[in-house]
Parts: sequence; structure tokens; C-alpha cells
Amino acid sequence: MDTRVSHGVPTFAPAPFELAAWSKLQLARVERALQNWVTAEAPAGLGHGAPAALVAAMRYAVLDGGKRLRPMLVLAGCEAVEGNATAALRAACATELIHAYSLVHDDMPCMDNDVLRRGKPTVHVKYGEAQALLAGDALQALAFELLTPDEAAIPAALQARLCRLLAQAAGSAGMAGGQAIDLASVGLRLTERQLTEMHRLKTGALLQGSVVMGAVCGAPAPEQLTCLQAYGDALGLAFQVVDDILDVTADSATLGKTAGKDAADDKPTFVSLLGLARSHEFAQELLQRALAALEQAGLAQPAALGALAQMVVNRNA
Repeated sequence: MDTRVSHGVPTFAPAPFELAAWSKLQLARVERALQNWVTAEAPAGLGHGAPAALVAAMRYAVLDGGKRLRPMLVLAGCEAVEGNATAALRAACATELIHAYSLVHDDMPCMDNDVLRRGKPTVHVKYGEAQALLAGDALQALAFELLTPDEAAIPAALQARLCRLLAQAAGSAGMAGGQAIDLASVGLRLTERQLTEMHRLKTGALLQGSVVMGAVCGAPAPEQLTCLQAYGDALGLAFQVVDDILDVTADSATLGKTAGKDAADDKPTFVSLLGLARSHEFAQELLQRALAALEQAGLAQPAALGALAQMVVNRNA
């Protein structure tokens, strides 16, 4: 804690937020939970477990890789409103399962046909297309199972709300809808408005939804939730802008996926539309928009959300 003096009286300023230490603690919680929940074991009283080969593909898709940004946003959103930590951990893992399933499907030959993800062969390359398709389906189903446990610590109304928020973020008016627009836009020159709308759905919806899911684990005022939605909207778009920048400035080893693939596939990106310099400026503008919304929210503990926004825009991978 920083000690300062005002009018001869010692005062105490809060210590700077240490994102690395906070993230290490939260990541450990998430990794343990995912290890425990993505298994072949059958729940008590529900008969046989899942086929081992299918679970192996599911675990390969989820474990030992990824930034875990969506779980971190859920946990930070819950912390900001001092909410239900038990519900937030399940919601955090559910968002990561949805994200993982989307990557499995997006990488398949019928979509983006990628062979590298998180620094290793994609699921369909390692396990075959049929097993990859089923693994993605099973991960999506498991996400909603996690949100509806037989636990009195998570009220039924909260379980239902979390399910609805995740479904909206992942569905036709969210991530899946954005991917459909992306596939239909190959070779086309979109306007900035069209490109922004596509990525608000494809990438931004689940990132924004993660923030909101964390927040509803507490009891934010309506105006606070509105501010958090604005924060999540700006953050989600900023993430994609930076992703587009890194696609042309970083190598495959750094990214853990195939660099330059968007340009090779003739996909519209913020860099191809705005140029590299303007894309950097736009990312910083979105960061300031996110931080302003966060400040306006007047939350109890917003530091983790603020630090995560800074990390998203200033990352190099």
C-alpha cells in the first residue's frame, strides 16, 4: 500500500492492481474445474459415461492451451459486483467450453480449414472430422449442463438467466450468426459498418456475454449493467481489431495458429479496410471507450476488468 501525506496527515492509496498475480490465481481455479468437469465419468445415477475416444477429443480441444479470456471476464465481472463466486466459476467454464466448441467447428474443412490451433494440430487433423464434429457438439451441451447443477448455492432463476445469456451470445444473433456472415463475406469488400457488425456478433457477443454473465452473478443496478454491456461491446470489438493486426504482424509460432490466413483466404479484416496504422488507433479508441464505460459504472471492484481491457489491446499474441 502506498503511503502519502495530505495536509500533514498520512493517507493510503490502493496498491496498483497486479493482473499477473490475479490471473494466475483465477486461471488455476478454471483449469482445475475444467480438468474435473470434462471427463468420461457418468454423473451419479445417470448410467454410463461418455465414450473415451470422444472425451479425449473434447479434452484435447479444451485443456492445456488458450488465453482463457472469456472465463477471466466472467470472474472479473463477478468480482466487480461482489457476486456469487460458485455460480461465476461454472459460468466461466461454460463460456470456455462454448469458445472451444466454436474453434473446433470453425477449424474444420467445411469452414476455415485450419490445421493449427493453440500451437498444436487442430482437432479434426488429430481425431478426424466426424470425431471433431461430435466433440464440438458435446462441448456445447456440457456448457449448459455446467450452468444447471443440483446445487442450492445457485438459485434456479440465476441458472436460467445464465443459460439464456450464453445461448444468446452463442446463437444465430451472436457468435454463430457472425460466423455465417464471415463465410458469406469471403472475397467481398465490406464497409466499416458491415465489418464491425459482423465482428460484434462473431467475436464480440461471447466476450460481452462473459462480462454480463459474471455481473449477473451479483446484483448490479440496471445502469451498472448497461455500462458493463458497453464495456463488453468495446472490448469485444477491440479484441478483433488487435487479432486482425496480429494476423499480419506476428508469426504462427507466436500466435499458436496460422498467421496471414485471413489475407490468404481473401477475408475482410480491419487491417485490409482501414490499414495498419488506423487499426492501431482504432484499437486504442475502443480501449478508452471500454475504460470510460467501466468508470461510469461505479462498481465495487472494477480493477480486474480494467486491467483485462488493457491486456487485450496491448497484447502481442
